Amino acid sequence: MKIVSGLYYTKDHEWVKVEGKEALVGITDFAQHALGSIVYVELPEVDEEVEGEESFGTIESVKAASDMLMPVTGTIIEVNEELENDPSLVNTAPYESWIMKISLSNPADLDELMNAEEYEAFCNEEA
Repeated sequence: MKIVSGLYYTKDHEWVKVEGKEALVGITDFAQHALGSIVYVELPEVDEEVEGEESFGTIESVKAASDMLMPVTGTIIEVNEELENDPSLVNTAPYESWIMKISLSNPADLDELMNAEEYEAFCNEEA
């Protein structure tokens, strides 16, 4: 299982990469491995405002469908349209295949997320 230092993580296995007042959001290696071969990613709408812990879309694999939960509050400013044509990118490169870019509404939300070491311990407990 790959965990990248410098990212923020949720208990629902989403990751956040902060770039100034913006952030990329995706699902972790742990999540893509648990889901199996991903066949569909429902992308959210650009300009949509999403609250932390609110569903922003669904990810489907050959095994199951799962809601993706927003790790922080923000406005969606871009989605990764490559995933519409090739959702399996999330399997092959989960930390490069971001799902959306957001403008952070409340950077203090990040304080509620885990760092890489905390997330690794969390995953080890779940395994």
